[in-house]
Amino acid sequence: MSKPLHGIRVADFSHIMAGPYATHLLCLLGAEVIKIEPKHGDGFRNYGGDRRYDGMAPAFIAANAGKKSIALDLKDPEDAKLAREIVGRCDVLIENFRPGVMARLGLDYETVRSFNPEIVYCSVSGYGQDGPQRDWPAIDNIVQATSGMMLLSGSEDDDPIRVGFPIVDTLTGQSAAIAILSATVRRMRGEGGSYIDVSMFDAALAFMTSALTPFTVTGKSMPRLGNTGYSGLPTASLFSARDGREVSLGVVQPNQFAALARFVGREDWLEDERFATPDARRANFDAMKAQLSDVIATRDAADWESGMSAAGIPCGMVRKVEEAVSLAGPGAMLELDGPGLPSQGPVSIPNAGFRMQPEGPGTQAPPPILDADRAAILEWLAKE
Repeated sequence: MSKPLHGIRVADFSHIMAGPYATHLLCLLGAEVIKIEPKHGDGFRNYGGDRRYDGMAPAFIAANAGKKSIALDLKDPEDAKLAREIVGRCDVLIENFRPGVMARLGLDYETVRSFNPEIVYCSVSGYGQDGPQRDWPAIDNIVQATSGMMLLSGSEDDDPIRVGFPIVDTLTGQSAAIAILSATVRRMRGEGGSYIDVSMFDAALAFMTSALTPFTVTGKSMPRLGNTGYSGLPTASLFSARDGREVSLGVVQPNQFAALARFVGREDWLEDERFATPDARRANFDAMKAQLSDVIATRDAADWESGMSAAGIPCGMVRKVEEAVSLAGPGAMLELDGPGLPSQGPVSIPNAGFRMQPEGPGTQAPPPILDADRAAILEWLAKE
């Protein structure tokens, strides 16, 4: 049984994270991804301050497993000809240069469509291909700022807070992958190719719908709630346990609150008019949280997590990333092995985030060494 995208071939002109993460997802689903890199390679190959990982930096490994690589100077006529030949034999093209660059290289959508009319062509940029901000340079933390994302975390008096990983890059890549898949389905129905314009800014707004839509509907911005959940309830917040570790509770439904009260031996909360309803608990936020904080401080975090979870009460212990890996379910992580990896033995990376039967996402192939597949790609071009 083949993977869902078996037989789909992708010409990947993207670099750093947003574009490569999109093609990473396609690759995990079975697409053949040809990574067309500059002679010096994707900048993510040497990302970070530890030069021991140059060529195969962890950030590069995270989004390039299983791809093929050919290094081309797109300003060189012979290399540009090779690039066009590759594109002419591909189903999908993705690029994340600044708007206008692909046109100067003779690889814009209209040009590509003239010799590959069925192409699904995806452009990823900071602010889209048109509009007043089209030429603004953008990376993840810039769009976190301009989209309003930095003012969603923390409390009202806090400074702007950056989400601690490149969330805009990855959510943009995911948006691009969904768009490419939808266009590929349309192509398979015989309705031709598509042009896709993915904006990091627009993708960020789409992912922030739970924060943005309340404003567009009511005219009022959501308050910054710190570590309290979206519900604004004091029982959906962060608490310190006896051992100094913290647990996050997500008690938002009436049945969950009743289960919590019974579990901690505080059935009196159910009769207390200050706490008996969700609105009452919001109105008496500090009092409810103070009483619950006192209770949580009586046991260790792991005890609360296991006990409450077994009782159907949403509760999770705050973990470091390296601790969280131990909770990963079957197939959630991939073991990569092969040449070029910067360690002895396999390297682990996350899978696509879901499982599927009969043939789900995944790969065991490592990211390619720069230009590693030149000979095979040239042989393939010569045969066709």
